[in-house]
Amino acid sequence: MSTAYVVVTLVGAAMVGFSAVALAFNVEFVAGALRGYGVPRSWWPWLATAKGAGAVGLVAGLFVPVLGVAAGIGVVLYFLGAVITVIRARSYAHIPFPLMYLAPVAVSLALGFAA
Repeated sequence: MSTAYVVVTLVGAAMVGFSAVALAFNVEFVAGALRGYGVPRSWWPWLATAKGAGAVGLVAGLFVPVLGVAAGIGVVLYFLGAVITVIRARSYAHIPFPLMYLAPVAVSLALGFAA
């Protein structure tokens, strides 16, 4: 396991975990965006839980690789769904934000498979 893989995985997990906590506590920059995209409020706890589980799974994957792969794939799919949601809402200027969270997780998966 390379140092780069560990660092990128921990950075990705921290970013996804931050996003989960921000959503769980209805921080305005997240909640306002979700309202603007038309995401039903009833989905928010589930979305926060999915992100939190993904962050924990990424860290757990450092010890049990199959968990990290599953979590990484789940997080990438989650944020691809977020990109689609942003596009459907025609908030094109917001497309980079979910990609920012997706990128380190995708790199972590790539580094893990390359090892």
